[in-house]
Amino acid sequence: MLEQIKTAFKESWVYWLIIAVLYYLLPLIMRDVVSAMLVLWFALPLACLVCSLHHGVKRGFRWYFFIVVVLLFVPAIYLYFNSSAWFYTLLYAGVTLLGSFIGGVVCRPKKRR
Repeated sequence: MLEQIKTAFKESWVYWLIIAVLYYLLPLIMRDVVSAMLVLWFALPLACLVCSLHHGVKRGFRWYFFIVVVLLFVPAIYLYFNSSAWFYTLLYAGVTLLGSFIGGVVCRPKKRR
């Protein structure tokens, strides 16, 4: 079990790091409601989608990937936002699941016979 966790971390840490950096740096550019909505509704979901798609294509669908993405956002809720931002955890989880599924299942190259 511990070996599986180590392997999962080794294959996914770069993607999680990119998402975490964006979760904690992009809110710093929010100056008004418009910039906040652009970050929360477009920039962060797009980052989650792109990272999960790439991870899915390279590593296949991994069910735990989206859980870590959501858990990385939870401290940002308390640092930058208020309790109404809990909704975004569902949005980012859904986008990440979709990207991982498309990348891992649909875009996986077929095995040659």
